[in-house]
Amino acid sequence: MTTLTSHPSADAGLAGPGAPSRPRRPVHRLAAWPVTGLLLLYPLWWALGLGVLIFFVAAVPMAWSLIRHRAAGHVVKLPPGFLLWLLFLATVGFGLFTLGADPAGTVPGTWSSRSVSYAFRLGGYGALTVLLVYAGNLERRVLTQERFVRLLAWLFAVTVAGGVLGMAAPRFEFTAPVELLLPAHVRHDGFVQSLVHPTAAQVMNLLGGETPRPGAPWGYTNTWGNNVCLLVGWLAVAGFWLARRRRTRIAAAATLLVAVVPIVYSLNRGLWIGLGVMAVYVAVRLALRGRLAALGLVAVVTVGLAVALAVTPLGDVVNARVDDGKSNGVRMYTTQKALTGMWESPLIGFGSTRSTIGGRNSIAVGESSSCARCGNFTIGGNGQLWQLLYAHGLLGTLSYIGFFLAGLWRFRRDASPIGLAGGAALVSGFAAMLWYNALVTPLALTFLAYAVLWRNQQKGFSER
Repeated sequence: MTTLTSHPSADAGLAGPGAPSRPRRPVHRLAAWPVTGLLLLYPLWWALGLGVLIFFVAAVPMAWSLIRHRAAGHVVKLPPGFLLWLLFLATVGFGLFTLGADPAGTVPGTWSSRSVSYAFRLGGYGALTVLLVYAGNLERRVLTQERFVRLLAWLFAVTVAGGVLGMAAPRFEFTAPVELLLPAHVRHDGFVQSLVHPTAAQVMNLLGGETPRPGAPWGYTNTWGNNVCLLVGWLAVAGFWLARRRRTRIAAAATLLVAVVPIVYSLNRGLWIGLGVMAVYVAVRLALRGRLAALGLVAVVTVGLAVALAVTPLGDVVNARVDDGKSNGVRMYTTQKALTGMWESPLIGFGSTRSTIGGRNSIAVGESSSCARCGNFTIGGNGQLWQLLYAHGLLGTLSYIGFFLAGLWRFRRDASPIGLAGGAALVSGFAAMLWYNALVTPLALTFLAYAVLWRNQQKGFSER
C-alpha cells in the first residue's frame, strides 16, 4: 500500500468543489544581495558619504526580508548565546532613563542634548544585530562560505589600498554627494563630518611633528587598525586555502607584504598588539591539535619581522612610536574616570558617554578655539570596555562580553582555516576592547566573523 503525504497545495487541489481551500503560504527565500552589495560595493558607499550609514540603510531591507521569511513559515535561526545579546540590547534601552544624569566631574547636560548620540548608538547595535541574524540565516546555495570569505578578503584589500592612499596623499579629502544633500549647519557638525566626509588619513602631532596616519575607508586611524585585525585572517584563507590559481596566491602574498608598510606607519600600537595576539591564538590552537610546527612558524615570522625592522626605516618608526607616549596620560585619565564613574550607576550605567570638566591637570583646562583637543575628554571614548562599563554598567558589560565568549566556546572545535580565522577575529576584538570603540564598522566585521563561524558549524567544518 502506498501512503500519500499530505501537502497544503495538494489538499487544496484534491478538495471537492464545496470544500474550503487552505490558504497557500507565500514562498520566500533570503537573498544574498544585501550582504554582497554591502561588502562588495563598500568603496562606493564610502565615496558617496555612506561609509558608516550604509549599515543602517542595509538593515532595513534585511529586517523586512527576515519578517517575510518568518511569515512564509520558515524558521529564523538565532546565533548561539543570543539571549545574552538581547539582555545587552535591553540594558542599552534602559539607559534611556539615565541620560539626564550628571555624574560627578562631568560637563552638565540635558536629556535631549544626549539623545542624538544615544539614538545613534542604540540604532547601531540594532542594525548590526539584524546584519548578524540575516547573514547567519542565508542558505549556502545562496551565499556560499567561499563567496562570503572572499568578500571579507576583498574588504581587507580595500583597507590596505586605503592605507596606501593615506600615506601617499594624507590630506586627500572630498565632499561626498550625501554631504552635499545636508543643510549647511548639519553638514559642518563635527560628528556628522566624521560620518559623511571621506578622508584619506588623520594628520596628528606625533613624533615631534605632523604625522599622517591612514584611515580610509574607515574614517579614523584607530578604526582602520581595528579593521585590519578583523579582516587579515580572511585574506589568508581566501588567498591561500581557497585559492585554486597560483596568481591568486601571489596576489594575496603581495597584498600582505604591501600591508606591512601602512600597518607600521599607522603608528597604531593597538593594531600591532592585536596582530600579535591573533598569531599566538592561531599557533596555540594548531599546537593543541598536534601541529607543533605552527609554533615554530610563529617564531620564524617573529624573527624575520624583527630583522626587517632592524635593517629598514620601519624599525625607527616603531621605536619612535613606542617611546612616544603622549596619549598614555589621557587614556589613563579617562579610564580612571570610567571606572570610578561606573559605581554611581553600576547596574545599567549612564546610557551614553560624558565629557570631563576640564582636563587631567585642571578643571580650568578645556576646549577652546585655539586648542580644540584640550580638556573635556570623552569618558568611554578610549575603548569599548570602558564605554560599556560607563554607559551600560556591569549588566551591559557582562552580557556583551558573555555573548562573544559563548560564541568562542561553541565554535572551539572548529579547527578549519575558516574556523581559525573567525576565532582569531573574535579574539582580536577582546584585545581591541582596551583601546578601540566598536561601533560601527568594527562591530559589523566582528558580527560577520561570528556569522561565518555560525554558518560553518551549521553545515560541518570541512565544507567550504
